Amino acid sequence: MSLNNNLPSATTRPHPWRFFRSGGFDQVRLDSGADIAAIPRLDQKLWAALSCPVKGTVFDARTLALLDDDNDGRIRAPEVIAAVQWTTVLLNNPDELASRPTAMPLAAVKSDSEEGARILASARQILANLGRADASQISPDDTQDTAKIFANTKFNGDGIITSAAADDDFTRDVIEDIVNCYGGELDRSGAPGINAEKVALFTKDAQAYSDWWGVAESNRAEILPYGDATEKTATDFERVQAKVDDYFTRCRVAKFDPRAAAHLNRSAESFAALAARDLTPGDQDLAAFPLATIDAAKPLPLVSGINPAWEDAVKALRSEVVMPLFGSITELSPEQWQTISAKFAAHKTWKQSEPQVNVAKLGRDRVRKILTSNVLHGIAQLIAKDKALEQEANAIAAVEKLTRFYCHLHRFLCNFVSFSDFYTRKGIALFQIGTLYLDGRACELCTSVDDVAKHSTLAPLSKVYLTYCDCTRKGSTEKMTIVAGITGGDSDNLLVGRNGLFYDRQGRDWDATITKIVEHPISIRQAFWAPYKRMGRMIGEQIEKMAAARDKAAQDKAAAGIVAAGEKVDGGKVAAPVPFDVAKFAGIFAAIGLAIGAIGTALATLVSSFVSLVWWQMPLAIVGVILIVSVPSMIIAALKLRQRNLAPLLDAGGWSVNTQAKINIPFGGALTSVAKMPPGAKRSGTDPFAEKKTPWKFYLFVLILLGVGYGLWHKGYLTQWYEKARGVTTQQTTAPEQESR
Repeated sequence: MSLNNNLPSATTRPHPWRFFRSGGFDQVRLDSGADIAAIPRLDQKLWAALSCPVKGTVFDARTLALLDDDNDGRIRAPEVIAAVQWTTVLLNNPDELASRPTAMPLAAVKSDSEEGARILASARQILANLGRADASQISPDDTQDTAKIFANTKFNGDGIITSAAADDDFTRDVIEDIVNCYGGELDRSGAPGINAEKVALFTKDAQAYSDWWGVAESNRAEILPYGDATEKTATDFERVQAKVDDYFTRCRVAKFDPRAAAHLNRSAESFAALAARDLTPGDQDLAAFPLATIDAAKPLPLVSGINPAWEDAVKALRSEVVMPLFGSITELSPEQWQTISAKFAAHKTWKQSEPQVNVAKLGRDRVRKILTSNVLHGIAQLIAKDKALEQEANAIAAVEKLTRFYCHLHRFLCNFVSFSDFYTRKGIALFQIGTLYLDGRACELCTSVDDVAKHSTLAPLSKVYLTYCDCTRKGSTEKMTIVAGITGGDSDNLLVGRNGLFYDRQGRDWDATITKIVEHPISIRQAFWAPYKRMGRMIGEQIEKMAAARDKAAQDKAAAGIVAAGEKVDGGKVAAPVPFDVAKFAGIFAAIGLAIGAIGTALATLVSSFVSLVWWQMPLAIVGVILIVSVPSMIIAALKLRQRNLAPLLDAGGWSVNTQAKINIPFGGALTSVAKMPPGAKRSGTDPFAEKKTPWKFYLFVLILLGVGYGLWHKGYLTQWYEKARGVTTQQTTAPEQESR
């Protein structure tokens, strides 16, 4: 469709569009039938999306198929415009679309147009076929099963008839014969049937098969020497023809040179090989032996002296082929065999010209009975009668299309022309395939993924924290991959390999495992605590490294000592005890004291600076320190969170998003809910497995407190504070005395 159709003509009054702002950008409102009907005139630059894939879109499958007019797996803006125009023209009141009904009243269809009247009549016919002729409305489910709609109808306009369309048994049997010969075409009722092409093919092949038999019948003496039994006798003849020819040829060779007879018969070694195993009449090696013993000018015995593997075949040859010509003879001469072979030569030539048609399985008599009757003409009339209802039957498809658009089109538009269902939180968007429960949160921004590598090249531009998950169902081979946008909580425990539970839109549960993570800020709250968590992790890592280094050094030293002691013992010397070095331990204690003093001095300096402030400055100082540490991280996170955009995430899945579909901080928080106590819940503060308090924490606190006190005393701060406090007290006591004087 040309883009010019989006522009209002000079005589068209501009539609009073209304927009709403949600998520940080403006979107068109589609609240009335007039809004929907005016969509073709809405500038496509204002559309939320211009195309979307059919696969991975959670919506009524049949409606998506009807919208995808060219069946290419994608729904584009021109197809949406065509659907809107077709639907609104056929309805009396397009405002009913905005109510998202579950069924279409028959009164909603315009009956004053030719197409509307035809659709209305077809809708009534569907309801009548379903046994609800008095119904006043039709639902999408009523139009879904065409086999059920046409189950009780003989004619349904598809040009295909089944045996049920016949009025007599002979016609019914002929229809079934055609289906058996050429296969059936699926009728709208769901049963196999035939169309005009199948009938024409059957007629052509049946006539060719009958004409072929006519050639034999006109030359009966030559082609059918045994009359109607020729087919059977020809089979018996051909079964042994090669073997009899072999026998008479061997006999002629033996007559040519008597020395050849011994070689033309099988040798004693060949019989010895047969004697070594169990034999049966059908033994393949035995069947390779001649029909009878080879001798010069010897006729073929027909009763005795025959190779056991060929006795039955020779017996059939004698009774069916030889005796009708030569009587009850027991031997067959070469001349008699040539006479028999000549009789079957013309039959063989005729047989080779047999047309390769499927009707041959019916036999000559059945085929000619069908051809000489008027049944094929009657079948053609039945097909024509069915075809005459094509227009009415095709309108049934239009009924399904209009019914589904009536019930579902508005919701699709609110997820394509605008994203109002998603941004107003009044519905579930087409691209949201379910909810992922993971790490104490529920993530609603979940979309399907076909290729993780391809998807993850574009999706990170959305600036959303993404987790790719493989989903499987227990007891099923179904698998799928999803990507979930995390917009609430923190990322401390989100790691590859963690498991969660995914619920699809049908309510089915899937086991979900994180396979890939794309990190971005999740919330301002996370950014506030991030510096402290980083410092905590850094300190913890350093302590672990120091502890590991000290532990390794101690182990190495102990190992070295053990080795040295072992060497001294092996040398016959006992190591003398090491004398206690007072100076060495004094140095260690001095170093410890200096370290404690340095720490105490640093803390004392910090505390002294803090306590030197006026009381109201102290909380400001604390807040200032916190802001200095956290504000940079929060500012960076806020800037990135303001850049979150739904478009790259959907484009990576095959959509063509036409706007900056922002996900601002408040809206993002609504897409992921974090676990919290339900209203009215009570929590006990008693934990039977709480960690027990140990004295060393108290001792450490006292030690640090003493160190701070020592540092303050050493710097003279305690003396200054005491004298300052004493001076204030002296001033307060002398002031009243002066006033009394």
